Amino acid sequence: AARGKESSFALRMEKAKLYPGISADALAEREYDRSPANLFNTEAIFSWELDLWGKLRWGSQASLAAYLQTVEGQRAMQMTLIAQVAQAYFELQALDMELSIVRQTYDARVESVRLAKLRFEGGLTSETAFRQAQVELAKTRTLIPDLERRIRLKENDISLLTGAYPGSIPRGKSIEDQMLPHGLPVGLPSSLLERRPDIRAAEYKLKAANAKVGIAYTSMFPQITLTARYGRENNELSGFLAAPYFYLGGKLLAPILNAGSNRAKLKASRAALEQETYKYQQTVLVAFKEVDNALTTFSKIREMRKARSRLEQAARSYMELATLQYINGVISYLDVLDAQRGYFDAQIGLNNAVRDELLSVVNLYSALGGGWENK
Repeated sequence: AARGKESSFALRMEKAKLYPGISADALAEREYDRSPANLFNTEAIFSWELDLWGKLRWGSQASLAAYLQTVEGQRAMQMTLIAQVAQAYFELQALDMELSIVRQTYDARVESVRLAKLRFEGGLTSETAFRQAQVELAKTRTLIPDLERRIRLKENDISLLTGAYPGSIPRGKSIEDQMLPHGLPVGLPSSLLERRPDIRAAEYKLKAANAKVGIAYTSMFPQITLTARYGRENNELSGFLAAPYFYLGGKLLAPILNAGSNRAKLKASRAALEQETYKYQQTVLVAFKEVDNALTTFSKIREMRKARSRLEQAARSYMELATLQYINGVISYLDVLDAQRGYFDAQIGLNNAVRDELLSVVNLYSALGGGWENK
């Protein structure tokens, strides 16, 4: 925002060159030579550079384009900040859910150890099943401190993005309750990309380069400046107002011989314009690629999330059935352990799929320059 203010004032200074300038000058001096002498002088000075060839207008256009670049830069920063906060928050909620899953699994492992111990002490199973249950409990317990650490670091990331000191981040709806678009409108217009800040900034940079070509071209023509002076001058302060004078003049400054410097400057500015043309084309191509990538990712990750949901339901049913069969002595504890591991992996996979789907929406928001609402 501060950079935008600076650029707006630079634009105002450039525009001011198109208009006449008036200044005032006052002088009082005493000269000591053969005989002391006083001189009192005051005058108003009018100066105006005639923009016959459009050099000053080109300069104003270049400054305007530079100012609009900073405006788009601010929009890009705001959009990026929104996307980064949303992404970090969804990642934080996914970590919360993963920690909840691990804690639930830990509680289930505690119950498995208790059950395995009872069956071992009752002579129904060997000591191996009991020790395996203890191993799984210990392995699950090691996951909790690392998740708590990652949650704290992610909270600090969000604090930094929101301009706050490190601290706890208040939670809203859980990651499972976040609103997701049911689908995207069919046939999104490519005109949506025109509002992307990077494309707009590249366009204004191209316009600024074109204006600099105009400045370089018009610099090869003569420069005409009109000057007028009106003042009062006298050796005595008492008769100061009685001695007016007026001066009107014009100055012509034309380049004659400069070893080809002006022509080289013109060619250099045209080469710079050519570069900005290629950069603008590249920016547009990158934008279309990012949008296509974002749309594809959004669609495929949604399919993955649905598949992960079905897998989680199947894994839960299998685990419940395996637990019941183990209690009744139909299968061994290794089969129960395999079912528990499968259900845990399915839960984590579904949680990651929900997170990735939310992040794909954030990515699509950024790729389309702020969403797909054609405002």
